[in-house]
Amino acid sequence: MLGFLKGDPKKKLQKAYEDKLAKALSAQRNGDLRTYGTLTEEAEKIYAELQALEEKK
Repeated sequence: MLGFLKGDPKKKLQKAYEDKLAKALSAQRNGDLRTYGTLTEEAEKIYAELQALEEKK
C-alpha cells in the first residue's frame, strides 16, 4: 500500500558502488594497493548485483 516509501534498491546499490570506487581510488593514491584491490573487488561484486537487477526489468 505504501510502496512509494520503499527505497529503490537500484539507487542504493549504485550509491554503494560509487562509494567503494571512491574509497578504492583514495587507497590507490595513498599507495595502499592491497586495500585498493580489496575495495575494487567488492565494487565489482556490487556492480554484478546491479547488472542482475537491470536484467530482471
